[in-house]
Amino acid sequence: MQCFSFIKTIMILFNLLIFLCGAALLAVGIWVSIDGASFLKIFGPLSSSAMQFVNVGYFLIAAGAVVFALGFLGCYGAQTESKCALMTFFFILLLIFIAEVAAAVVALVYTTMAEHFLTLLVVPAIKKDYGSQKDFTQVWNTTMTELKCCGFTNYTDFEDSPYVRENNAFPPFCCNNVTNTANETCTKEKADDQKVQGCFQQLLYDIRTNAVTVGGVAAGIGGLELAAMIVSMYLYCNLQ
Repeated sequence: MQCFSFIKTIMILFNLLIFLCGAALLAVGIWVSIDGASFLKIFGPLSSSAMQFVNVGYFLIAAGAVVFALGFLGCYGAQTESKCALMTFFFILLLIFIAEVAAAVVALVYTTMAEHFLTLLVVPAIKKDYGSQKDFTQVWNTTMTELKCCGFTNYTDFEDSPYVRENNAFPPFCCNNVTNTANETCTKEKADDQKVQGCFQQLLYDIRTNAVTVGGVAAGIGGLELAAMIVSMYLYCNLQ
């Protein structure tokens, strides 16, 4: 019985932390959706690399809502000793765990397919919004500056964009090298000659360079999820 009470207390405290994290994610997601410029100004390149691949605000709101609900279910189930809440908590966590494993496998094995899928989403957005939407343009400028890359795949992503139509030139990031400065006009010929790498490939390179850190974080999250599932099932099986 003492062991049961101890595990129950740990379950409540752990899920209270998850509950608070979910509330924080929701708050940040709403902040990003309402005022993305100030978020980017504060976090800079730490946030910019992801913001062009997904709509960070909506993603954080969705993730925050799931984490918030998960924390509530865990706390409620452990505190009230509700089998229904504990089983729901277990199955939601199991689905998240399976989805994470599937996403990791797809990212590792089907990188080319993932790149093609993202290209279909990101490149049209660049052609439509780069140079016309301030926040979107700022995100890409920050990313290209920090990663020293050009576009999602290469300079052709910017063809027919508002920026190119207005300036009759490509962003300077697509022409930067030792002999060229950002103040020089980046023509199509120069961009084609210098072949600055796209940001997706550069991001993949950075991830692979820090593979140990990325893998460690992923393993830690997966371990916590497995531990939470085991504890929830222990409580479920020991309830009257």
